[in-house]
Formats: sequence, C-alpha cells, structure tokens
Amino acid sequence: MSEAGGGRGFGYSVPQRAPWSLVAATAALCLVSATSVWTAGASPMSREEKQKLGNQVLEMFDHAYGNYMEHAYPADELMPLTCRGRVRGQEPSRGDVDDALGKFSLTLIDSLDTLVVLNKTKEFEDAVRKVLRDVNLDNDVVVSVFETNIRVLGGLLGGHSLAIMLKEKGEYMQWYNDELLQMAKQLGYKLLPAFNTTSGLPYPRINLKFGIRKPEARTGTETDTCTACAGTLILEFAALSRFTGATIFEEYARKALDFLWEKRQRSSNLVGVTINIHTGDWVRKDSGVGAGIDSYYEYLLKAYVLLGDDSFLERFNTHYDAIMRYISQPPLLLDVHIHKPMLNARTWMDALLAFFPGLQVLKGDIRPAIETHEMLYQVIKKHNFLPEAFTTDFRVHWAQHPLRPEFAESTYFLYKATGDPYYLEVGKTLIENLNKYARVPCGFAAMKDVRTGSHEDRMDSFFLAEMFKYLYLLFADKEDVIFDIEDYIFTTEAHLLPLWLSTTNQRISKKNTTSEYTELDDSNFDWTCPNTQILFPNDPLYAQSIREPLKNVVDKSCPRGIIRVREESFRSGAKPPLRARDFMATNPEHLEILKKMGVSLIHLKDGRVQLVQHAIQAASSIDAEDGLRFMQEMIELSSQQQKEQQLPPRAVQIVSHPFFGRVVLTAGPAQFGLDLSKHKETRGFVASSKPYNGCSELTNPEAVMGKIALIQRGQCMFAEKARNIQNAGAIGGIVIDDNEGSSSDTAPLFQMAGDGKDTDDITIPMLFLFSKEGSIILDAIREYEEVEVLLSDKAKDRDPEMENEEPPSSENESQNQSAEQIASSSQEVDLVDQESPEESSLNSHPESLSPADTDNAASISPSEQNSNPTESHETTSLDGECTDLDNQLKEQSETEEDSNPNVSWGKKVQPIDSILADWNEDIEAFEMMEKDEL
Repeated sequence: MSEAGGGRGFGYSVPQRAPWSLVAATAALCLVSATSVWTAGASPMSREEKQKLGNQVLEMFDHAYGNYMEHAYPADELMPLTCRGRVRGQEPSRGDVDDALGKFSLTLIDSLDTLVVLNKTKEFEDAVRKVLRDVNLDNDVVVSVFETNIRVLGGLLGGHSLAIMLKEKGEYMQWYNDELLQMAKQLGYKLLPAFNTTSGLPYPRINLKFGIRKPEARTGTETDTCTACAGTLILEFAALSRFTGATIFEEYARKALDFLWEKRQRSSNLVGVTINIHTGDWVRKDSGVGAGIDSYYEYLLKAYVLLGDDSFLERFNTHYDAIMRYISQPPLLLDVHIHKPMLNARTWMDALLAFFPGLQVLKGDIRPAIETHEMLYQVIKKHNFLPEAFTTDFRVHWAQHPLRPEFAESTYFLYKATGDPYYLEVGKTLIENLNKYARVPCGFAAMKDVRTGSHEDRMDSFFLAEMFKYLYLLFADKEDVIFDIEDYIFTTEAHLLPLWLSTTNQRISKKNTTSEYTELDDSNFDWTCPNTQILFPNDPLYAQSIREPLKNVVDKSCPRGIIRVREESFRSGAKPPLRARDFMATNPEHLEILKKMGVSLIHLKDGRVQLVQHAIQAASSIDAEDGLRFMQEMIELSSQQQKEQQLPPRAVQIVSHPFFGRVVLTAGPAQFGLDLSKHKETRGFVASSKPYNGCSELTNPEAVMGKIALIQRGQCMFAEKARNIQNAGAIGGIVIDDNEGSSSDTAPLFQMAGDGKDTDDITIPMLFLFSKEGSIILDAIREYEEVEVLLSDKAKDRDPEMENEEPPSSENESQNQSAEQIASSSQEVDLVDQESPEESSLNSHPESLSPADTDNAASISPSEQNSNPTESHETTSLDGECTDLDNQLKEQSETEEDSNPNVSWGKKVQPIDSILADWNEDIEAFEMMEKDEL
C-alpha cells in the first residue's frame, strides 16, 4: 500500500483517517492478518468464559463506582478503607499526589465514558446530569495542569464525544445540547494562563479561580516541569479546538510540543525528565520511557493518528529510534543519560513504563512489546501486582501499587494485535488478583506494600477511568459494545476522542519543523506494519516463542545476565573497573584507579572520607563512565549498609466475621519478640489492656489471657509494655499510636526498638499501628465485641470456611509520579546507622538526582567500610545477587488549607453497622469469584 502523507510509520493509505485505529488507540495494525494466524494455532477461550469474565468486570466496576457514589460523592475520590470521600484540606496532604484533586468530583468526571463503554447508558445519562448540576470549576484550589487536563478536560471531552453519539442513535441523551463541551471550554480557558511563559511550556500548577502569579493564586513561582507534563496536552487541547472552533487551545499545545522537540539532545535524540520552563535547560538529564516522560512519546504518535500531521510521526520515529538504540535492553527498559546514552542512569524501573508495550503495538514493533510485557507479567506473578519500582534483578524497589492500569492497557492491545488467547489468561489473572487482594467492602484499595498485602486508603480516579475499560474490552466481542470503538482513539487516561476530528475545523497551519533536523534511519521501520510476514512468519507459535525464554526471568534466585553489559564499558584485555564492594581507602592501587576515573578522596575532620567525581578529570570518557558507575555502586552500597538492621513492615489482618481477612493494615515491626518472618503467624482475638498504656502490671489479666492485647503508645518503653502484657498471658501485642490522626498513608513506618537491655525474655510478637489503622480495629470492637486478627509478615488468603458460616445475600455489583532519582552529584552517605532507643525509621531516603551528571560525591567511614569482599557480597544489587533489603517509600505530610467549596464537601463517615451490611451483600459474589486457594 502507499504511504500516508509521506509518513514512514504506517504503510497504508488513509483517506480520511477515521476508519483506521486499532481498537480506538492503534491504527489497524495488521489486526486481521495477525488474528487469523493465531486462532489457527492456539486454543481460544470459549465465548461463554469470555462473557463470564466480562460480567465479572461489570460487577467489579459497579462495586467501585457504586461505593464512590454512595460514600464519597461529590468528593474527588473515595477512601475505600474508611468509606468516605477524600477532600483537599480535610485530609493530611500527600504532596504532589493531591494536585489532581480540585473539588470537581474528579472520579465522576473521569468515569463518564467508561459507563458508556460498559453499556451503562442510563447511569451515564444520570452521571452527566449530576456533573452539570453539581460540579464547580471555579474553586480556589491549586491543581496540576497535567492531571487536570488528562482527567477532567479529557473526561469532559470523552463524555461529550459519547453523548453526541448516543443522541444520534436516538434513544438516550435527547436533551443534551453540548453542555459538557461548554464546561470543557470553560476549563480550557482556566488552564490557558499557565502557558504564559517565554518558552511556551506551561507552569506545572494553576489556581482554578485566580490563575497564575497573583498573590491569591499561591502558585506561579515554579521553574521546572516534567516533560510529560508539558508534552501531554495536544490531544485534549486539539480536540477542544476542533470541537469548538477556538484554535487557541491547539496552538498553545503545539507550541509546547515544538519547544520540547527543539530542546531534545541533538546527538542522542533523547529528552530529559525535567526541564526549566523559562530557559529550556534540562534540569534532570536522565531519560527513559517511564515516569516523567512516558505520555510525551505516546502523544506524539497519537497526535499523528488523530490530527494527521506528519511532523508528529517523524518526531516520534526519531525518538523511537533513540529509545530502541539506547534505552531498550530487552526485556528491560533502563534510563540513560541524554548526553551519555550508553551509560545507564539507574538500576531499577518504574511501573509506569508498563504502557510502552501498548505503544509499541501502535507503532507496529510487536516483538519487543511481547518481550517487555512478558517480563512485567512475570514480576506480577511473583508479587500479585506490579510494584511502583523494581530492580533489574526483579527485587521490589518501591513496594506500593496504586492499582495502575498501564499493564492492563498493554495486555489489551497485544491481544488485539495478535489474537493470542494467552493474553486473555493474563487478563483473567489481573481480575483474580484485584478481587483477591485489593477488593474491600467499600471499593478497591491500593496496595501499601505488595510484599505484605497491606492496603492504602485510596482509590484513584484512573482506576475507574482506565482499568475496567481495558479489562472489559479485552473480553468483549464487537457486538458487546454499543458503538464502534475503532472510530475513536484513547487518550493517556483512556478517554475516547472521535477520529473524525482530523477533518474538522482545521485552521492550524502545520509547519513541518522536523525534517530539517532529522535524517531518519529506514532500518528503524523494518518491523512496522503491514509487514505481517515479518511480524508473524507463518508460525502460529510466534509470540509464544518470544515469551518462552522469559518464563523464568523472574524467580527466587534472581537470575543473572539480564543486564546487557556494553562493550564500551570494558576495554578488551583490560581489568574490569574497580567495584565499590572491593574498595579500600588505604589501598594505594585503588586510589590510583580512582584518580584515573576522575574520583578524588577527601579526608573529613570527623574521620570519614568523602569521594567526589569530576568527569572532566578522568583519563578518558570510558574511565569517566566507570567512575560514575563506581559512585552509583558506592551510594547504593552505603544505603544498603544503613538498612541492614531494618525490618520490613508487617500486616495486621482482621479475620473475624464479617471482615474475613478483607481488611489488611500496615504495621511496623519490633526489634524484639517473636519474629513473624521466621515463625508461624499469630492469630487471636483482641482485647484492650488496663491500664491502656500498658506501662504497669495489668489490672485485667483475665481479659487479655490468650488474646492479643491492644496498648496505647507513650509513657514508657515498648519493651516494658511487651513484658507487662506477656506476664498477663497475652499471646501478642498491638501498640496503637497516641498521636490522633496519624496514618501509614502519610507517615513513614518505624520499627519498635528495645530498651537497651536484653530483650530475649520477650517471646510474643509485637506490632505497631498508627492511629488511623488502630481506630479501624477499635471501631470494630465497639460494634462487635469479638474481633479476631492475624499478625503476620504478609497478608494471608481470606478464610473460606469462616465466610461460609453465615450465608450472605447476593447483590449484582461490580496516577504524576515522579520517579525516584539516582544520586549522581554531590551525594554524601553516612554509613553509621543511628536510632533512638524508642524507635527507628524503617524508611530509607530516596537518592536524589542533581541537575548535573558530571560531579558525584559520597562519603564513607573507614571504620564502617567492609574490607572483606565476601562479607559485603550481598549488599549491592549490582552484583546480581539477591538480598532481602528493599527500599521503603517515605512520604512527608502536612495539612493543606483550601477555601470552602460551593458544593457540600463535608466528610461522609459511614457508621460501621451500615458498612458491615454492605459487606455481607458482597460475600456471595466473592464466593462465586474465588474458588481457587492460595
């Protein structure tokens, strides 16, 4: 077929661009040819089973959406553990995460087009009426421009797109007169002041009521923004211009994209993570496909699909060539430095890169998409969910999982491109894991720690906007959706925009500024459709043959050899560079090697030595890269040594009726008493001790005998409390924080330390709960006198026997992270671990990345330095060896004050008896869905 408009990425003609899209986000990528090959060689899932799984997705959505509407609306999001809405200013601040909340009923707007995709047209009509009646976009609140664009503006436009579609069909929305579009236009104008910069890049935040830089706005002083934040606007802004005829929105978004393209690193054709919005200088010079950059690449390609501008395709192809040349290390995708793209910038990956296989399907590069997706699936099978970050040897780096949908998105697109029923089984696994581990009575709770199974009191709006949409479409046949989804394209938030916008209100002059800078390499497009004979070479087991070598890539032995060692890093015939674990500050040969690598050693007054690297002082560029790698290893080694005495978090699981193990609370461990990681979990009923602080002999020993005692923190040492309840006959203890309102969501966990004496006499397990988690147990006791809990190192499967004791009634119901940064400049790490007798932090501080990538520093204490290589062999993950020391994510919190909204935003605290009534109705659905055992 002929090429479209000179673009090299898709080799087929495009008359009006409307007919082609691979199920709403990918351009017809050989779908018919690929599917016919696969159905011939694989045993497909039956129509009945696909329908059953689709109905299960519908029930899950009803469970999430219904609980939001009942317990949280009109708040922005649902807090599923406490069954109430999350409102800015009424909950402890979570930092940048809260910038998505604008007191505009975020979850409702984000869910609008999901309702239509799931054939809930009546609910959609009701939801649109609620948005028009209740939502106010003029609130005095500072929000993220990026999040507001993709979630709220995108949600309104997606809702409008499907509202006019339903109106044309003649049954629903006959009263609709573009009201959602008018709200979208109002919001678009509110976001425009953010673009008032010399570069055209928008400020990262804006006040919905007062805009930018006014005293009342409380924003406008920022200098930096992420690449994705500035480069993920074109679809929504262009659609708004095409819908309304107001060209200003598309013009501003195009200008931002043009500026980012101009500022790419010309030798590598890569972009950094963070850029100065005034000068255009790169602030963070590492580059990858995950957090901070991800959707910039996505929108370049999809802008070509939606708008038909060849320059967007040429830019994407240029970047994609660089990604596959430098970042792609199949099956891994590792960040590199934009000026030194052969040098890895970090040794871990974040969960947001899970979208990339889906984008590669849109590109037509199927093989690496299959490889990376399979690697991610193996990580999920090990941890049940994809951790927020994981290392190159597949250990947990950040243990959280906020129910992100990117992996489900890629699974959907790979199935549509290949027709391989294997991906239906992957989707089935996702459904089972969500119901087994994340489902709670008031919705679905994010995972606080995938290792323990503990929950976080959050259910982000993107979970309803994306997850259920992709899972339903994965199992749906064409007749299961009431409209032709191939007439639409998915935004990064999975909102639907019609492809006919490409020929509507085209008033923007398209100046191609790409080709003058870029000479494209034709070899980059060898795997681009419609080359089906190359993609699927007459072998029905093609995709399976790609996946097979990766089946054991993630296992308990942490396999080696995954990271591709670049030949440039090791000179032929020369010794390998000095490793941090082998370094001795008193070895003259080591000091000479450091000097050659541009690393100097400084003796500090306190006896420590500080290592500083200046790349320009290295003997060669290769030595400079070795030096930078040495510094990164030293920082990681020091960090690992600091954490050697730290313990991972534990879990408190409520297992009695009517909870049945569905509520899992994150608990801090103790450095004394029974180690739950080495012994069987402790199970028992709870009882409050008297005195409640447990600082003296208990006056109610009969009440705690054979039970798990609840004690309040304060007034004495933790070990003293443990001895007192143990002497009274308790089989375990839970210490509840006396600081009202404290929560593991917003405070770092800590482990309870001993009293400086021998604590071998303490033989019962002791765990610590913050006030919020502890109050869940105390509230349950007030409603149900008998409350049984399980103390363990990680959450266990729910008890099916206990659930069967009382048959329930049935009911038909159904994320701008910024990545952690590797220290590459002026880093100082002290190996001496200091902790108070009372408590010690469980959480390590993330390394921070400096603007420059040439100067590095780390400090070590000679007395702490391990001179025996075998003793430090397992302290650095760069050796490819397993360790049990995983980083804990630390979050600082402070309360944010916002003005009162125009709609009633009071907290809806649900009485526990009402909550439990809802739970009982869910039990039968659980029993039907969970017949398998752990």
